[in-house]
Amino acid sequence: MITAPGFVGAARARGFGVYSGVPCSYLTPLINHVIGARELSYVAAANEGDAVAVAAGASLGGRRGVAMFQNSGLGNAVSPLTSLTWTFRVPILVIVTWRGEPGGAADEPQHELMGRITPAQLELMEIPWRRFPTEDGDIAPALDAAEAHMARAGRPFALVLSKGSVAPVPLAAPAPPPRAPAPALPPPAAGPPRPTRNDVLAALQRASAPGDVLIATTGYTGRELYALDDRANQLYMVGSMGCASSLALGVALARPDRRVIAIDGDGAVLMRLGALSTIGAVAAPNLVHVVIDNAMHESTGGQATVTATTDLCAVAAACGYARLARPAASEELAALLAEPAPGPLFVHMRVRPGVPDGLPRPRIAPAEVAARLARHIAAAPVRPAT
Repeated sequence: MITAPGFVGAARARGFGVYSGVPCSYLTPLINHVIGARELSYVAAANEGDAVAVAAGASLGGRRGVAMFQNSGLGNAVSPLTSLTWTFRVPILVIVTWRGEPGGAADEPQHELMGRITPAQLELMEIPWRRFPTEDGDIAPALDAAEAHMARAGRPFALVLSKGSVAPVPLAAPAPPPRAPAPALPPPAAGPPRPTRNDVLAALQRASAPGDVLIATTGYTGRELYALDDRANQLYMVGSMGCASSLALGVALARPDRRVIAIDGDGAVLMRLGALSTIGAVAAPNLVHVVIDNAMHESTGGQATVTATTDLCAVAAACGYARLARPAASEELAALLAEPAPGPLFVHMRVRPGVPDGLPRPRIAPAEVAARLARHIAAAPVRPAT
């Protein structure tokens, strides 16, 4: 058995500073210690996939990220582990518990199958793994192995944690700050004619400063942003649907001196609606969350989403966003983003369907997009604090 400060301190010395996870009793000592460590950031994710995306965003921003969760949540993490961290070559450390471990501690029946297949699941996703250290002398070799793989492959490495690996740590978290009053809901945007998605993306590019970071959700959104103007401060997500805002949150935490703009779609934001609650709780003042809503899954045939019966601004207000907006036109959006006011800001833009003729796919590979963005974040001029 090791201590949480022993492992986390060794990881911190190697640059791991942002942790995101979903609790498991096996992880309690690590989570409790990280929550109480002022020099570290802990993001309580709504699900395991969001934890992976937050950790990936932190890594892109220059602070190494760690995702921690129970092995029963590996299924929730498959999408970002296979189409975000793998595709974009974003290295993170994954600490996954081994509930239902064959020959291990007795456990509940729902962990039996997952316990048997946990190593195989990681291997199937091409994530090398080793057992989480249980002796002080094993900590450095475990982290050495993780670092070596990350440097060589640019992809995640997993430590699989058995019951009783870490000595207990009491939770000494400060009381949460008093909740600010929810912002007033903006009036509904004016009716037709609505702007196009292309109009909104062009306005975002006009309003963004050199030090800003733009993260566009998968599908036509990223492709149109690329076609308008391919810039080093932009990332075009592929796969990992619904993870754009969590990835942006990780970047915002790692680099509070950068404004980070998550460009979401209505289908994507609905898929991982719990991320809004996490963003509201973390309350990163440099985060802007723009949802471009055409009420359909346009890139897959135009099937309707349910935003016609869901007030996304009301959801964001209930989740703790500091500011809300429903611009009716792209010019209003550009003017809004020119205002130096703290966030997180939630922007709901209703648009009409439509895709530009001959829309290209990015010619730059996802891994190079991510590497280019990481270089830009490290070198770009600092935006004045808002």
